[in-house]
Amino acid sequence: MTKFIAYLRVSTQSQGRSGLGLEAQREIVEAHARQHGGEIVAEYVEVESGRKDDRPQYAAALKACRKAKATLLIAKLDRLSRRVSFVANLMESKVNFVACDQPHATPFTIHILAAMAEFEAAQISSRTKAALKAKKARGERVGGDMTNVTPKGLEARQESRIADKARRASAGLHDSSEWPC
Repeated sequence: MTKFIAYLRVSTQSQGRSGLGLEAQREIVEAHARQHGGEIVAEYVEVESGRKDDRPQYAAALKACRKAKATLLIAKLDRLSRRVSFVANLMESKVNFVACDQPHATPFTIHILAAMAEFEAAQISSRTKAALKAKKARGERVGGDMTNVTPKGLEARQESRIADKARRASAGLHDSSEWPC
């Protein structure tokens, strides 16, 4: 039986508190382990930006993989990182790993996918910066003072957004251009 060590990661504290992204990743890795007759012997959860190299739970997961002779299991390659250098370092570490979204990927394919993820991250950043610049040029407020927002307040905002989205969906409104005035 193949031993797996699951590594789950989300980028922000609010994602970590909601648990939704982690839950989805957990379901994916558990399904993969079952499908391949394996067992998840440990799980490491990180709430940290994928841009950071210094991730304590990731380091602990690698150490556990070496000790247990287990395979690192991640739901999606971009949950590991959107940087080629990070993925390449994992490949050089000699720890076996599987990305459930690309379970049969070769090292060559993994490099290409990591390069595409890095490129997409750069594109997202460029588009976001351009959109914020345009918004600012129109005289609209950009960002907000989050210093006095409590975790409960953030959670309430998120719940409100989810409820609004559900109401729009139940009314058949999926695009902001379809919203009633």
